[in-house]
This record gives sequence, C-alpha cells and structure tokens, in this order.
Amino acid sequence: MAQRHHDLTDPGGHGPTDPPVGATAPAAVPTGNNVAGNTVAGNAVAGNAVAAGAVTGEALAGYLRGQATDFLRALRLHRETGGGGAAGGTEDSVDAARALRRTARRISASLHTFRPLLDADWSERIRPELAWVSGTLALEHACGARLERLLLALHRLSGAAAAPVPARVGVPTQAGPAAPASSAPGRGNLTVGAAKAGALLDRQLTLARTRAHSTALQALGSSRFHAVADQVAVLASEVPLTPAAGTTDLRPLAAAAQERLADAVAALPLVTAGSPYNAEALVHGLSPDPAPHPQDTPWHQVRLLLRLHRYACEVLDGGPGAPVDVRLLAAGQALDRHRDAAEAASAAAQAARTPRIAPATAYALGVLHADQRHEVEAARYAFQRSWPKRNP
Repeated sequence: MAQRHHDLTDPGGHGPTDPPVGATAPAAVPTGNNVAGNTVAGNAVAGNAVAAGAVTGEALAGYLRGQATDFLRALRLHRETGGGGAAGGTEDSVDAARALRRTARRISASLHTFRPLLDADWSERIRPELAWVSGTLALEHACGARLERLLLALHRLSGAAAAPVPARVGVPTQAGPAAPASSAPGRGNLTVGAAKAGALLDRQLTLARTRAHSTALQALGSSRFHAVADQVAVLASEVPLTPAAGTTDLRPLAAAAQERLADAVAALPLVTAGSPYNAEALVHGLSPDPAPHPQDTPWHQVRLLLRLHRYACEVLDGGPGAPVDVRLLAAGQALDRHRDAAEAASAAAQAARTPRIAPATAYALGVLHADQRHEVEAARYAFQRSWPKRNP
C-alpha cells in the first residue's frame, strides 16, 4: 500500500487544506480492496514482469496527455472568443473557461495521487501552478452563483413583495403567492428589510465579481500563466514518468486515495448530520468572529478527497467518459451543495456586519444566514443518506 500523504492542495485551486482528522469510527467505504470495481492486487511488479490485469504508468501518461490536449484546446477557444472570463463574455468563452478549470483540476489531482510515478521536481513545481489557474478562474463564477443563490433565497423567504432580482444573474422576478401574514410571524419585518438586504448583497458581491474578473484577465495575460501553458504543452506530448512507472500498478495508489477519503468520512459527525436539527451547527451564528464555521472544514476536506478519488478512478477506467458510480455522483452533488450553502451563509453574515445598516436590513440578513445554514444541514443529511455504508 502506498504511503499516505496529507499535504493536500485543493484541485480546484483554493490552496492548501487542513489534513483530515484521524478516523474515529469504522470506515464508511471499502478501503484498499476495491477501487471503482477494480480489484486491488497489491504490488504489480514481480521482477520485470507486470501482473495480469495491472493498470500501469502508461495509462497515467495517456490520461495526462489527453487532459493536457483538452487544456490547450480550451485555451485556444478562450483566446479566439475574446477571453470573456468565467462568467462574462460569450457562451463559448464561458465554456472555454470552464474547460480550463476542469482540465487543470484533473491534471493537478492526478499529479498528487500518482506522484511516486512522476518526476518529483517537475510534479511539485507544476501542481500548485495548475491549482492557481483553476482557483483564479473559478472565483468570478463563484461570486455570480453566490449572488444568485442569496437573492433567490431572499425572494423565497420574503414572498412576492421581495426585492426584484437583477435579470443579469438569470433569476426570475416573480415568486409564488406569499403565505398569509398570520401564518408567517416576522414576514412583514423581513419584507421591509429584504429589498435593502438584496441591494447590499448585490453591491458587495458584484464588486467581488468584478474584481475576480479583472484578476482572471490579468492572470491569463501574465508570464506566470504563459509558463504554465508552456509546461502543459510539453505534457501533451511527453509525460515525465519515472523509469519504474511502466511496470508499476496504479491501483494501490488509487486505493490509498480511497482510503484517505474513507478515513475522512469516518471522522465526520454523520450521526449528528442524520438528525433533523443540529443545534451545534448554529452556535457560531452571526458572531463578530469572521472565521469560517468550525464544522465546515472537515466537510470541505471530504469534498476535495472525493474529487481526488473520482479522478483516480478516471485514470484507471480510461478517462472522464467512463461510467461513474451513481452513489459517488450523489455524494459529490451533496457536498457541492454543502460548499455553496456554507459560502452563501458566510457572505450573508459578512453583509450583516456592515456598519450602520438599518435594523430591518440586519434582520433580513440574519434570517437569510439561518436559512443557508439550514441548507448546509440538509446537504449533510443528503450526503449521509447517499454514502455507501458497506462494501457492495
């Protein structure tokens, strides 16, 4: 079994993350005996012979060459369509930016999981640069999606009289009929502050989105990005494998990534997440401390480890087009919803700390924050329901 590594970098480009806490309960997924339907045979090298059915470094090289080619194709399309950024510009430029993020994530994740088979100096040099590219391009889209999510939630919580949602973020301006005032205590106060709360969020997140757009454009025109693109261009034709990679089985390394995921899932408070009300999750609330919610970090870590596991399965199974376990897809979607809701709640809390805002505005933002924290709990519950409990 390969040695475990915990110096993870977010394949999505969000920088180093805390290592998963040691397991305190039985692993929630099989560890070491099965990876996406592939039986782990242990070390595949017996002298110079490759064990039957082994997936060797040649498969990794083919996968990396394919992803590098897709990266260069997306970069060319992005330049041809004017390079409108992650959320701005034409539909083609948006698709190209998304493809750049996706391929950068996959290359970076594969370099992390299978780094014993790659030139160490080269791998450690390019991996954080790819994470930087992916993370920089993702910021603009994240700000736009967060604004849309929060304005939709305000619209839903305050009823038909809520502040209109800007059409530019693609949110409908009509809502269903509002509940009678007698059945919705505090709805009147929420409606009063919702318009101003929406305007405040619009100003803050639009400014953040504009800055992220400028940062992305500057990054794509920088010498740093050109150096990354040059290295990816070389990768498209030549993968720097170690001499032993051609006769080394990839499956033990993929199983190690799965085991790290299992350990992190086992450390999650799944029993608490299985309850309809998690009081501990609301303790942080709107405190003056702007630090992230203390319960969120291990869940974000599991999301990153699940992504590493999925990409490792892609390498073993021949590429992104291979069938994916529906349970992994459902679990990944739940963790994506968890991340989105947690970040939206943080944005609402940050807006509520704005000096000298009206009490009605602060009240609306507080209700919005609580609503998004409940969405966090719902996502955790969905993950707990979708995650496999035993070896199938």
